[in-house]
Amino acid sequence: MFEVTMYTTSTCPYYRGAKRLLDSKGIAYKEIDVRTVDVKNEMVSRSGRRTVPQIFFGNWHVGGFDDLTQLDSEGSIDQALIPRMAG
Repeated sequence: MFEVTMYTTSTCPYYRGAKRLLDSKGIAYKEIDVRTVDVKNEMVSRSGRRTVPQIFFGNWHVGGFDDLTQLDSEGSIDQALIPRMAG
């Protein structure tokens, strides 16, 4: 099984939206707060982006909240992840 990781700040409304969407699908995730410079730099290094949330399913960078909701609207997050879970 893969680990879902979400880089966050508690004040971001997009983070709260991503959290609600993942929760509604029953997908467990690890939250990493980017308040420290080292953690923020880690997020930017992994994602190439400076905004939160940044969401990873295993090593696959899903993107931010808009990317997550687009995956969901295109037929479901679960179906999009099945091939990645097997590999």
